[in-house]
Amino acid sequence: MSIKNVRLEVMLFLEKNIDSFVDNYLIPVEKIWQPTDLLPDSQNENFYEEVKELREIAKDLPYDFWVTLVGDTITEEALPTYESWLMDVEGVHQTENVGNGWSKWIRNWTGEENRHGDVLNKYLYLSGRVNMREVEITTQYLINDGFDIGTGRDPYKNFVYTSFQELATYISHNRVGQMAKKYGDNKLSKMCRLIAGDEMRHHMAYSEFVDQIFKVDPSEMMLAFQYMMKQKIVMPAHFLRESGNAISSAFEQFSDSAQRAGVYTAADYVDILRKLVEKWQIDKITGLTAEAEKARDYLMRLPDRMAKISERLVIPQEAHIFKWVTPALVK
Repeated sequence: MSIKNVRLEVMLFLEKNIDSFVDNYLIPVEKIWQPTDLLPDSQNENFYEEVKELREIAKDLPYDFWVTLVGDTITEEALPTYESWLMDVEGVHQTENVGNGWSKWIRNWTGEENRHGDVLNKYLYLSGRVNMREVEITTQYLINDGFDIGTGRDPYKNFVYTSFQELATYISHNRVGQMAKKYGDNKLSKMCRLIAGDEMRHHMAYSEFVDQIFKVDPSEMMLAFQYMMKQKIVMPAHFLRESGNAISSAFEQFSDSAQRAGVYTAADYVDILRKLVEKWQIDKITGLTAEAEKARDYLMRLPDRMAKISERLVIPQEAHIFKWVTPALVK
């Protein structure tokens, strides 16, 4: 049987339990928080007073914080790209009606993720601290340009990617929430904390998919993990660009802001890798081919190697001036 056919068999095997994954890792629509729960209510007589208060508190947040928050928001808003990518993974099928179990998972996951961009976008709009038209242009460019995360249609590689990426977004949103609280913005802090909670549940789901695959196809799963870590995990917004620019270095400049703010750093990347190696008990997996054994050895040594590299990184201290946020608007 070909590698592709084995993967399809494994996806069919996992699909039998897809309802339990939905029940265990996603929250019913009627019970989960919605953006309106966390923002000033436009139907409330106190709406204008609440917006004024939100805007006053927002004045105290620093420049790199705003750049990071805007970048996180744009990343969340490019959700159509992520859904269409996952819907094309081997083993995921849509039909005239509802499709198979995997398409059900992706639609429900998308529904939860969609709320993140909604609430952050509305917060940015109400804050009055960013140029929303520039933010919207960047978001549209990011959707237009798409992305290539190096996984192709391979479900094993895609699940490694989503396991890593969901944990990365948990860290980023959680840290932004902590910073917001430090500056007295309790509304934004709560938003980010709740978003981070969603991301952690999603990470747990995708990492469970990988764990299950290791049990039935350990060698190919190990090789897929090695492949993704050799080429490095690129962030979903790696084609980020501002108005008037071709695909540029905007993502690197956004990443520099996130590093300076301590929101997401090279050390976090290494820490996520360590957590995945431990979570999937890479050192204990048996029944590997000789090639997969070499892949395991590579993965076991990789965190320490990357940690040494990350310690030598020098982050530019001079902030890039994004069109989204101007220094004149931010203290």
